[in-house]
Amino acid sequence: MNNTLLQTGRLMTSRSALLSASRLGLSSRHVIGRAERGGRSVHTSCRLGQEALDGADYEENKPAGFSFEFSDEQKEYQDLARKFAREEIIPRAAHLDQTGEYPWQLIKKAWSLGLMNHSIPASVGGMEMGIFDTCILTEELAYGCTGVSTAIEANELGSVPVIIAGNLEQKKKYLGRLIEEPLMCAYCVTEPGAGSDVAGLKTTAVKKGDHYVLNGNKMWITNGGVADWYFVLARTDATASTGKAFTGFIVDAKSPGLTPGRKEINMGQRCSDTRGISFEDVVVPKENVLGAEGAGFKIAMGAFDRTRPPVAAGAVGLAQRALDEALKYSKERKTFGSLISSHQAVAFMLADMAMNVECARLITQRSAWEIDQGRRNTYYASCAKAFAADVANKAATDCVQVFGGNGFNTEYPAEKLMRDAKIYQIYEGTAQIQRMIISRELLAR
Repeated sequence: MNNTLLQTGRLMTSRSALLSASRLGLSSRHVIGRAERGGRSVHTSCRLGQEALDGADYEENKPAGFSFEFSDEQKEYQDLARKFAREEIIPRAAHLDQTGEYPWQLIKKAWSLGLMNHSIPASVGGMEMGIFDTCILTEELAYGCTGVSTAIEANELGSVPVIIAGNLEQKKKYLGRLIEEPLMCAYCVTEPGAGSDVAGLKTTAVKKGDHYVLNGNKMWITNGGVADWYFVLARTDATASTGKAFTGFIVDAKSPGLTPGRKEINMGQRCSDTRGISFEDVVVPKENVLGAEGAGFKIAMGAFDRTRPPVAAGAVGLAQRALDEALKYSKERKTFGSLISSHQAVAFMLADMAMNVECARLITQRSAWEIDQGRRNTYYASCAKAFAADVANKAATDCVQVFGGNGFNTEYPAEKLMRDAKIYQIYEGTAQIQRMIISRELLAR
């Protein structure tokens, strides 16, 4: 990567909001504007394309309706993420896919540029970016490789329960670590016999004096073997209803009795670290309970309203990459004496891909915008996650089809896109679970 790009977001080892924001190359006036509002980002999506104005000035000049224009700052960090994806991630993606090697080098660079841990509050040194802004970055990173972007975004999923339910000391201790060093965390909920069926979780936490003892097994934990700490959901009341039966814990990875399993070799996103985690008499101090005993299910599910939009954004990034690769190839490959892009069968396939990508991006941005306004976005988050995942899979499949026989070969990017896309219909709530949520929301109106 060139020096200009590195200098754009150089991280200084400070936990102040000013230096955290400078990692994205924001000028002092932008940072001051954010500080004046208690650390909250000025550029929420309702003000896209405008300078943020204070008080009466803003009320007088606020937008009359929708704006699809990004602010200058959003354009800057979109460009930063785009350059990083193209100059750093794409050249390494095939190697990482073939070896399954965890992308530590890329993660450390992304961390140094401020392309990770976007949602951590300014009160503990974070950037406190909105979900809309996080989606901008995630789409660009996923364009390069969704295995890399999933490893990065898993930190968001792991840290959100602490962000929404942790006390100040917990935030300082565990979120502060992610700011001070390029460390990873993980969301540790799914079990071998309980994925979508969270009520079926069997991991238990028994209170003994001033601590809890955890026993059980988790499965398909992203960043499972590299995490510094985990958010763990465990059953603390065997007789209570699902909403009150579970408690959320912050568990240090080095806790005696906590053992990561082998790295799973998956169909796609192979550089992402996915493992089972076993807990055998793991002692967790009561200070590491998130919220209160019995509040874990609400915390765990509440995190998804914030994390599903970025997952959808990752799917959009993959779909955009599939469209771009197919378009490029169609303007190079000739059959029957003509470029294949001139054949209506191929041209219409490209048109369908483009329509779907544009629509997926818009519903993803809407879902992010809703929660940034402080509104419950469950309906939109599920719409975005389900639709973008389907679009990514269709776009990747059509990309392979445009490439023909070459699309089936590992020398070309299409087949990796197709393998990587599938998981978007599975993790963070399957395609079927999203439809269940959407229909439930509709019927409750």
